[in-house]
Amino acid sequence: MNSAHGDRSHQGGKGTTVAYLKGHGTENDFVILPDPDNELDLGPAVVAALCDRRAGIGGDGVLHVVRSAAHPEAAAMADRAEWFMDYRNGDGSIAEMCGNGVRVFARYLQRAGLIGAGDLAVATRGGVKSVHIAKDGSEPLSGDITVGMGRAVLPEGEVTVGVGAREWPARNVGMPNPHAVAFVEDLDHAGDLYTAPRFAPAAAYPRGVNVEFVVDRGPSHVALRVHERGAGETRSCGTGACAVAVAAARRDGVDPARTGTPATYTVDLPGGRLVITEHPDGEVEMTGGAVIVAEGEIDSAWFETLNP
Repeated sequence: MNSAHGDRSHQGGKGTTVAYLKGHGTENDFVILPDPDNELDLGPAVVAALCDRRAGIGGDGVLHVVRSAAHPEAAAMADRAEWFMDYRNGDGSIAEMCGNGVRVFARYLQRAGLIGAGDLAVATRGGVKSVHIAKDGSEPLSGDITVGMGRAVLPEGEVTVGVGAREWPARNVGMPNPHAVAFVEDLDHAGDLYTAPRFAPAAAYPRGVNVEFVVDRGPSHVALRVHERGAGETRSCGTGACAVAVAAARRDGVDPARTGTPATYTVDLPGGRLVITEHPDGEVEMTGGAVIVAEGEIDSAWFETLNP
């Protein structure tokens, strides 16, 4: 399994190859690029080409696997987390975090033999995240993965989102990616979500926003559809599920910081189910699956056209 360790990932000269893997978390899918020494040149055009579902490998984003000490944005976290998830959206833009991506990132490290089941710290642009990989006696690479997502930020001020002629009030939640959470009567009201829903005021989200449309399925049980900035509608959004759980709890009059009791919500997404728990200290935990489905090599000639 050398390629899973990134041993076949090389770039810079003619005839070189780049190893990759493909994985998903509740069908939020990613191109995984093992690059421990941070040698790959991943500009926005390269990432967008890799994520192109017709002309590339296809994915909602890229998980660039780098040792924290080798990346200038993560070097300060190297003493707390050996590995840095350099995450890119499908259009090549950079995001602070990706909740489903962290689970898939951890699954890759486990599959590559770089870590085992148990606890792990992962550096991200949203800070160091704590990860727990559950043991599964029947299949060691299939247990659920729990990620400590940090605390939700709930900015003051009214926000609205709209699709077509419809408009809804939304809850502004930072996780740390920006989210606008709207509770609706029917998920079909969100439209096709190929185009980003409009939002106001513009100043609330200067770098764009992920928009979640949410319906109730039962007590502490919701379902959503999401438009992710830089990717369009995706099958799942981990930070979005966390933002939705926190927004639903506040809507329901639940605040663990006040009650001293954790609040857990089941969140159904088009690609599967996540369980979100907000603890009294504010920490939000997300639990769900993560799967590696394939690995291979990117054609060197094609890759070199992206980095002439």
